[in-house]
Amino acid sequence: MHLELRHLRTIKAIHDAGGLARAAEMLNITQSALSHQVKGLEEQAGMELFVRRSKPMKLSAAGMRMLRAAERILPEVAALVEEFRALRQGRTGRLHIAIECHACFDWLFPVLDQFRRAWPEVDVDIRPGLAFEGLPALLREEVDLVISSDPETLPGVTFQPLFDYAPTLVAARASPLAERPWIEPEDLRDEVLITYPVDRSRLDAFTSFLGPARVEPRAVRQAELTDVILMLVASGRGVAILPDWVLREVKYRSDYVTRPLTRGGIVRRMYAATRERDAALPYMAHFLKLARSEPVKLQRK
Repeated sequence: MHLELRHLRTIKAIHDAGGLARAAEMLNITQSALSHQVKGLEEQAGMELFVRRSKPMKLSAAGMRMLRAAERILPEVAALVEEFRALRQGRTGRLHIAIECHACFDWLFPVLDQFRRAWPEVDVDIRPGLAFEGLPALLREEVDLVISSDPETLPGVTFQPLFDYAPTLVAARASPLAERPWIEPEDLRDEVLITYPVDRSRLDAFTSFLGPARVEPRAVRQAELTDVILMLVASGRGVAILPDWVLREVKYRSDYVTRPLTRGGIVRRMYAATRERDAALPYMAHFLKLARSEPVKLQRK
């Protein structure tokens, strides 16, 4: 039996209308064409689908089974059609994010809160398990956007700049480093450096500051949370190098000092990596706009 969607629509229309004439109007076809369609469907089924002697026209037992199928299948098809229409229009989709910046949650959560209200039909997720293999995951289509400060040349991937930031030293007010107007790599040779528990290749302290000068701190201590790092710094357990937006509040507190790295300061840039074909999606463009504006707000506080 070769069953098509138009057959299911025919069964439902005749049942709802109670006769061929009204059903034909509903389906926008002639009554003779509808009668021909019903006859062909009954021939395929090998049995009558309607009790023709009744008025209004009623379905037979076999017809009722087909009606139940129509009532189940047609709404699912309609929903699928609408889903694809929304995808074409950019109203729905998926935005799974991988983060190569451990401190980025400070500004990312406000961005996602605004984005969620504007695009409720977009499936948003953060994939921390892929945080430090984000770009390979992007190529495998396991994630849709990677936040990174290390752009690469990859086929089919575009890196869009989000904002600039300054890696900044934070130390306890009692630290000897508080006397310096800026910090040079040599100043950290006898210090305990407190970092996030990530590879050195993902830390500005090493890639942009200590590494090029070939300076190694006395020790490295790791802490998962920004608040824990700052607590350890305030208690004199070490110093840390964090993005300026993370230090927007502590720089005004009496138990901390913040200092630029080198006399001229160091500036880094954060990027959003997406697949080229996804970059123009309306919801992706809106997310990038929010991701550019929110960190700037934090830096101005």
